[in-house]
Amino acid sequence: MWEHLFEFFIAIAICLVIALAIVVTVSLIGKLVRMKAHWPNELITFAQTPFRVLVFLLAIWIATAATFPFPEDDDTGWRHIFNQLMTIIVIGVGAWLATSLVRFATNQMLGRYRTDVVDNRAARRVQTQVIILRRLAIAVIVVIAVGSALLTFESVRAVGASVLASAGIASIVAGLAAQSTLGNLFAGVQLVFSDALRVDDVVVVEGEWGRVGEVTLTYIVVDVWDQRRLILPCTYFTTKPFENWTRRGSEILGTVEMDVDWRVPMEGLRSRLRAVLADTDLWDGRTGVIQATDSVGGLVRARVLVSAEDSGKLWDLRCLVREELISYIQHSAPQALPTQRVLIGEQAEMPGARQAHAPSEGMFSGSADADERYRQFTQPNPVVEDADSATAEVADTDRT
Repeated sequence: MWEHLFEFFIAIAICLVIALAIVVTVSLIGKLVRMKAHWPNELITFAQTPFRVLVFLLAIWIATAATFPFPEDDDTGWRHIFNQLMTIIVIGVGAWLATSLVRFATNQMLGRYRTDVVDNRAARRVQTQVIILRRLAIAVIVVIAVGSALLTFESVRAVGASVLASAGIASIVAGLAAQSTLGNLFAGVQLVFSDALRVDDVVVVEGEWGRVGEVTLTYIVVDVWDQRRLILPCTYFTTKPFENWTRRGSEILGTVEMDVDWRVPMEGLRSRLRAVLADTDLWDGRTGVIQATDSVGGLVRARVLVSAEDSGKLWDLRCLVREELISYIQHSAPQALPTQRVLIGEQAEMPGARQAHAPSEGMFSGSADADERYRQFTQPNPVVEDADSATAEVADTDRT
């Protein structure tokens, strides 16, 4: 062994020089390309470190294998352990480099679609799908790397052969054990590629209004308007109905309803609404009308219908319109304020009312028997006095 040390150092030096030359060459090529494009900067950020580590590891491994050949019958010596360890390390670094390249490629795709514009539906769809594909690719790379590292052990290969022999039973058991996880996984893929849900979509879920902040393989995070986070499994969105306000576009309609008096000047309200909408940037100019949609219970319901570019501006626009119309009614049309009317008086004094003693039409009219029933049910009840009071009253009458 010791007689090979000098050869080992020479081999290490040669391999490291070759590895350094490869790294420098790649760096020079990257600098030349960077003069004409910006994407090499991001590639260097993601892949520079794992690439260099992988190149130098391979150089050391090649130098060691060339200096100390691995005999086929040596299954327990240090060279066997070293080769197995280097295999596992190289697999891990290779998986690191592969995931870095996947992240670089997906970031390049995401950079082509901007989401900070008004109509960003297509960009949000691509962003959601690319993010899911990136996570799937990284998960596959990690699984393959872990499986490859485990297969370097003889005992694991033996177990793998026995598992493959009973693959049918193993797949059934694994499917039953991971039924919920697999269900969420397939639901997440279905949501993304069916374009039913995207990142930054405005949704109403469980009575909460918010935006889709994150879409993963198993759950979806909804950022609620008051900075809470609603975390739901992917199967929720495939089994229950939910509102998606940005499914086809970000434009949206909203209403403002007000209960006012019957004396409300509708034309005055319409003039004030037009003035408010013309003076604000929240309105997109599509819809701005006011109508009386109901008039029962002593009040008139005026409904204002307005439109905006997105749900956030619509909320502010509705609040603005409501405040301005309230101020207009208070100062320019106080007679339109909601009023409760109460009429106090006897029914006999009301115009057109029947006299209290006249029999009404129905079950108490139409015949002599009906008139008799009317007198029985409407005449005052007689006052019954005791015998002593009646006798005293008769005596007083006789003395008089």
